[in-house]
Amino acid sequence: MTITDPQEKPQHPPVKPSAIGVLLINLGTPSTCDKRAVRQFLAEFLSDRRVIELSPLLWKPILYGLILTTRPAKVARAYQSIWLQAQDESPLRFHSRQQAENLARRLRSHPQIIVEWAMRYGQPSIQSALEKLRDQGCRRLLIAPLYPQYSATSTASVLDKTFDVLKTWRNQPALRTLPPYYDHPAYISALAGTLWQYLSTTENKPDVILASYHGIPKDCVSKGDPYYCHCAKTTRLLREKLDVDEHYLPMTFQSRFGAKKWLEPATDATLKQLARQGAKKVAVITPGFSADCLETLEEMAIQNRELFIKHGGGEYHVIPCLNASETGMNMLETLIRQELQGWIG
Repeated sequence: MTITDPQEKPQHPPVKPSAIGVLLINLGTPSTCDKRAVRQFLAEFLSDRRVIELSPLLWKPILYGLILTTRPAKVARAYQSIWLQAQDESPLRFHSRQQAENLARRLRSHPQIIVEWAMRYGQPSIQSALEKLRDQGCRRLLIAPLYPQYSATSTASVLDKTFDVLKTWRNQPALRTLPPYYDHPAYISALAGTLWQYLSTTENKPDVILASYHGIPKDCVSKGDPYYCHCAKTTRLLREKLDVDEHYLPMTFQSRFGAKKWLEPATDATLKQLARQGAKKVAVITPGFSADCLETLEEMAIQNRELFIKHGGGEYHVIPCLNASETGMNMLETLIRQELQGWIG
């Protein structure tokens, strides 16, 4: 008979000192701007049931039979027009990394906080970022989707993927998520600050400033998605902050895709109308994007500039996103510190 020593303890793996992880997450980007990488990115993005709600039995033949055989070449050319050659990466990847690095520096007085960043589609993946935080001893996690306005097509997809990863872990961390910040005073002030800076440095004031948001299908809203209401409130608060009306700062929606009816008014149609009405100068701000990307730098700054001028418009300017600017980082630090209250004192 074997007698067990009561002082003998079971073997445990080494435990790192407890840390707090902050994970900033944006939409995603291809790894390179060639057709193959773009096709891989689009396949992942357009296979997300939060983005395309059709049954896979109906959607996959369309996706793999038509879209992924025709669209990657066009999208690759668009990425090539904005690709950062010196860094050999997309602007979204560049700005996202800068945001994470800047936030880490701003929080360095709390050495227990570790900041990482990830993309919902592409690399670095949410899974790889979560595993890095776990391996560094993070027993508390703040998941921060960098979408100011909530939509099931964006924010919910990020959280779905996060939960899919965490549900495979035996030892799960305590979890918090950054709420949508569409009406947060720090966010509204940051947007207003970028517009004030632009207006103070431009010689001729624009006739109109468009607030252009990424669109979603109208049926998403009818099913309960609050995105439209969030965009409308952001725009209203921004108007109040700037003391302008809806004629000077209208709300529009860009980036339509597919045959469904999307939120209106459409940004491109509005720009055509303004040009035909004789607008000599238009500026665009994109409050739904936390960092410059294909939709702001190629669609808005290149395609829509050409559209506006083609239909008789004059000067056209797209105001940069908050990115890792001082204004943008002040806002992001405020949001993150607020959500970490109680964890860091």
